[in-house]
Amino acid sequence: MNTGPAATNSPVATSAPTSANSAVATAATAIVNIASLVTNDPSLGDGTPLGLIQDAAVVIDGDRVVWVGESSKAPATDNRVDAGGRAVIPGFVDSHSHLVFAGDRTAEFNARMSGQPYKAGGIRTTVAATRAATDAELSANVARYLHEALRQGTTTFETKSGYGLTVEDEARALRIAAEHTDEVTYLGAHIVSPDYADDPAAYVELVTGEMLDACAPYARWVDVFCEKGAFDGDQARAILTAGRAKGLHPRVHANQLTHGPGVQLAVELDAASADHCTHLTDADVDALASGSTVATLLPGAEFSTRAQWPNARRLLDAGVTVALSTDCNPGSSFTSSVPFCIALAVRDMGMTPDEAVWSATAGGAAALRRTDVGRLTAGSRADLTVLDAPSHVHLAYRPGVPLVSEVWRAGVRVV
Repeated sequence: MNTGPAATNSPVATSAPTSANSAVATAATAIVNIASLVTNDPSLGDGTPLGLIQDAAVVIDGDRVVWVGESSKAPATDNRVDAGGRAVIPGFVDSHSHLVFAGDRTAEFNARMSGQPYKAGGIRTTVAATRAATDAELSANVARYLHEALRQGTTTFETKSGYGLTVEDEARALRIAAEHTDEVTYLGAHIVSPDYADDPAAYVELVTGEMLDACAPYARWVDVFCEKGAFDGDQARAILTAGRAKGLHPRVHANQLTHGPGVQLAVELDAASADHCTHLTDADVDALASGSTVATLLPGAEFSTRAQWPNARRLLDAGVTVALSTDCNPGSSFTSSVPFCIALAVRDMGMTPDEAVWSATAGGAAALRRTDVGRLTAGSRADLTVLDAPSHVHLAYRPGVPLVSEVWRAGVRVV
C-alpha cells in the first residue's frame, strides 16, 4: 500500500525514551495488556505500514496519545486500564457519508434486488422527503446514524449536503451537519435539482453563485457528482473551481457508474479524494498514482447495487493511496459499518486484511488531509477502537460479528 500522505506528516512515537515519552504525567491513563496494537506508523513495531506492536500499551493524557510501546515498558501513571489481551486499532475515519436526509428508499432497494438497475435519479426521492423535514428531524437523524457508527468504531466522519438542492435547504443541511462534525462538504451538485430539470446550466449557475455563497460558511469541502445523469466534466470543473475560490477544497464523486472525466479532474484540481473509482482506465490509475488525490473506495455501494466491484488491488499495486469508507446514504449504501466494508474489501476487492484496516483508518485520514487521526502515535488524537479479538484481522475473518468492545474518542471512553 502507498502510505504517501498518510505517513509523511505523521508524528513519530517509539517505545524508547523520547521527549514526548519523558513528559508523561502520572495523571495520564495507560491502556495496557493490548495483544496487538495498530499504530499506522511504520517506524514502530514490526516495521510494516501498520506499525504493529505486540503486547502493547498506549498512554493517554487529555485528548492526546503521549506514549505507545511494549506494555512492560509503559511509564507509570495513576490510571491503568487492562485491555484484557484484546487488539486496539485507531478509530475508523469515515471520509464519505451522506447523513443529512429524511425518508426511506426501501421500495427502491427491493426493486433493485429484484432486477432493476441503480440510477442516480433515485436521489430525487430523498430530496423531496428532506425538503419536507424539520431541522429537528434532520438533526436527530444525523445524531442517530453517527451514534450507530460510533458503536462500530468510527471516531471521525465526513458528511455532505446534497438532498436539499435549493439555497435554503442546502445551507440548512450544512448548518445541521456542522453541529455534529468539522468535516462538512457542500454537495449542491449531487444531481440537477428537479426544479431545473429543463435548464441544467441555470442550476450550475445557482450552485456556483447564490447557493455557494450561502453554504460556504458552514463547509470545509466542495464536491460534485461527475457522472452521466448528474454533471459532466465541464460543469464539474466550474463547480469545483468556484468552490475553491471560496476557500473550499475539492473532492469528487468520480467514475462510479461509467468511465468518465471525474478522476482526471480530481487529480488536476488537487482534490483530496476521488470517491468510488470503480471504472478506471490505465491513465486514471497513473494519474492517481502520480498525484496526492486519494482513491476512496465505497464497497457498500457495490454491495447494495450489485454493481462491479472496484479493483483495489490494481490501485494498490500502482502505488495509489486508498481509503475505505461507508458512503452511508439512504439510496445506494445504507450502512454505517466500517467493519462491514473492511470485510467486503478483503473478500471482493482484492485487499489484504492489513491493507483494508490501514485504508479505513490512515487512508481515511489522508482523504481528509488530516494527520492527527487515523494513527496511534505520540501527538495523535486519542481515538482508539478496542476489538473483542486478539488481532485486527478478525474484522475480515469474522464478518458481521460485533467485535467492537470499547471506543475512546479524544481520550474519553465513549462506548
